[in-house]
Amino acid sequence: MILNNIEVLQNLLDNRDLDALKHLNSENTKERKQNKKQNYASVLMVSAHNIKHLNKIDELKAEAIILNLEDGVSTILKPFALELSAYFLSKIQASDKKLIVRVNALDEGGFEEIKYLNAFKPDAIRVPKIRNANEVKQILESLDESIELHLSIETAEAWLNLKELAYPRVKAYYLGVLDLMADLKINQSLFTLKSDISAYILSHFLLTCRALRIKAVSFVFQEYKNEELFVKWLEKERLMGYETKGCLSPSQVLHVNKMFSRDDEDVNKAKEVIRLFEENRAKGITGFSHDEYGFIDEPIYKNAINIIKEG
Repeated sequence: MILNNIEVLQNLLDNRDLDALKHLNSENTKERKQNKKQNYASVLMVSAHNIKHLNKIDELKAEAIILNLEDGVSTILKPFALELSAYFLSKIQASDKKLIVRVNALDEGGFEEIKYLNAFKPDAIRVPKIRNANEVKQILESLDESIELHLSIETAEAWLNLKELAYPRVKAYYLGVLDLMADLKINQSLFTLKSDISAYILSHFLLTCRALRIKAVSFVFQEYKNEELFVKWLEKERLMGYETKGCLSPSQVLHVNKMFSRDDEDVNKAKEVIRLFEENRAKGITGFSHDEYGFIDEPIYKNAINIIKEG
């Protein structure tokens, strides 16, 4: 738990005392030690108006936490969710988890939320319903330089603009598949485990992100109680090359961590391939056969380096 006594915050929320929450935050703008890691696998959504859930952030198994101000937070509670996000950020001076705030759409208060959160130094800001590079440029002009920008890809325009959205400070794209299909006017029921359209969307998104050197976060699976189907999606996504997925529940987090964890055998093999290649390269040999690992040349060597780096 982060705070020993949360009754005061809960009372302020219950009584809708926004001024008192703002006053608390006016005294809590200490510099945070931001988490810059990029190799997280599980990304758990936490509603920022749920104080009990916020208070357990440090106990969660997720490697990244999204403090959510958007979907699932009623209009009347959004200002409180913003203040509570800021308050808890001020109390988490350092964390092994990446702390991301998902603000509202830019035309629904997102710009104002970003400017307010700058002082509280989240590790990243995630912006929904992004459409074009001009919006990204405007966000970056408002966003503190120490804070990463993450974008939700859930509009037809964003899908067509994946390359143009890729500014250097944009570190992650999140696939909002249901919103995307709705915007494309494609029936969401077609997005199934074995459908061609799901295979295309997932592969195109992942390969584009890889080419742009941007982290690809796979879609949130809404049927969070159907863990059997969730695991099947994870198996499919892992075979495709995904390494990160959004989660709605702690149980989903456990499955993601298990499925997307690094295989020690693969890591050990990569280390040995690197050693063998560099040893032979020093002798002028850059292609050779190995009894256990087969033919090793420069592409195999580069793949081994990628495996180690991504760990």
